Amino acid sequence: MRDDGTLDDPYAPSSHTADTEDGTSTERTTAASRLRAYARDLTGRRRAQMALATGVVCCLGLTAVVQSRNEDADAATRSGSLSSSELAQRAEQQRASRSLDRTAAPSASAATASAAATADPDTSAPSRKVAPARPTDPAPVAGLDDDQMENAEAIVRTGRKMGVPRRGLVIAVATAMQESNLYNVASGVLPESQDYPHQGVGWDHDSVGLFQQRSSSGWGPVGQLMDPEFATRQFLSALEQVPGWQRMRLTDAAQAVQVSAYPEHYQQHEWRATRVVDAIVPAGR
Repeated sequence: MRDDGTLDDPYAPSSHTADTEDGTSTERTTAASRLRAYARDLTGRRRAQMALATGVVCCLGLTAVVQSRNEDADAATRSGSLSSSELAQRAEQQRASRSLDRTAAPSASAATASAAATADPDTSAPSRKVAPARPTDPAPVAGLDDDQMENAEAIVRTGRKMGVPRRGLVIAVATAMQESNLYNVASGVLPESQDYPHQGVGWDHDSVGLFQQRSSSGWGPVGQLMDPEFATRQFLSALEQVPGWQRMRLTDAAQAVQVSAYPEHYQQHEWRATRVVDAIVPAGR
């Protein structure tokens, strides 16, 4: 009921409702406008951020390029500041290092391995033949002293070089035992013989050396007869001219060469001569 007493019509359009609907419509329009404005503002901000990021990247790249150019310029400046003599010295050192690498000689092991790899087995030098065992230098035996043992060794070595059988070596040593007691003796009758190394002086005519050979009988020059090796060669060469000497008694073989006034005296030295030869050249060698 209104103030004037009139009843309200419930079906009549309400002015308040209309006002409300108009207000609601206005509010919706305003909200939509604000939403669009916010969207535009957000889009603008994103574009601004992207532009800013792009600008930063470009600036960083430009800075790197500028820095690199500056470093190159500094290096060029430093290089330019070096004197020409320093630059030439560096270049020479570099060339020397390269030359050293290229011309270095191979190691000894590498050269040996290379030579062994390229060696032709058909043209290689033949293996060296094994030489006969040399007589040893034993201590004196059979009552000999050092000088006597040394002279006995000279006799044995010479006979081995000549290829004389062992029996001939024993005969030669026994003969020297009888003739000179295994000393290299000069002659008092021949003063010339005393000019050569000797180990005593004898007076049996002009006989000299280990075998008391006489130059006047054709055995050779005095100086050579004073050489134990030469004297031994002379004796053994004569012994080999005696027919059947290997089967003779030692004293008979020696006498056939020496023609001594006491032919049986050589025999007494056989056992000692055998022992000496065995000491110098052991059996089987």
